[in-house]
Amino acid sequence: MLNIVLFGPPGAGKGTQSQKIKEKYDLIHLSTGDLLRSEIGAKTELGLKAKKLMDQGILVPDEVVVGMIDNKLQEHKGANGFIFDGFPRTVQQAGALDNLLESHKDSISGMIALEVTKNELVQRLLKRGETSGREDDKSEEKISKRVEEYENKTKPVADYYKSQHKFTSVEGIGEIDEIFENICSAIDKLPR
Repeated sequence: MLNIVLFGPPGAGKGTQSQKIKEKYDLIHLSTGDLLRSEIGAKTELGLKAKKLMDQGILVPDEVVVGMIDNKLQEHKGANGFIFDGFPRTVQQAGALDNLLESHKDSISGMIALEVTKNELVQRLLKRGETSGREDDKSEEKISKRVEEYENKTKPVADYYKSQHKFTSVEGIGEIDEIFENICSAIDKLPR
């Protein structure tokens, strides 16, 4: 299987590139936000548990998110692989994902990290905020806080994969198709 962690700060282009990767390599796209919405909509046991916590303003614990990912792995046993988008966000989650995949006799093939400057991220997110309706994309202050949160809490996940020799950095500024070609070059070098 080809299992990729697509990584980068908010506004790096993960959603755009995930779609292109999914189509080219015939992979299942696992976005934790989509998973949560899907499980809540389907009123599954995990979805109801997640909704109860979210309604109280509490972050959904790792074991619930990992359980949802496990459900998707079970559901797509014959898949060519998965793109993990928005997960793992912490080193602890990366370890949990490794353990989960190992229980399925599989592993992460590699992490592809989209590198984008903070100034470019702010401009992209402000532009997206004009059409997305997302409140957290409309203010430079909120965007800066999200990027800072990524730098402090999420970026260490890259070191986790670097230590496993599974990390590849790709320039995330330029034409979408050019960035995609660079991502494909990195993916084509990954073990399967």
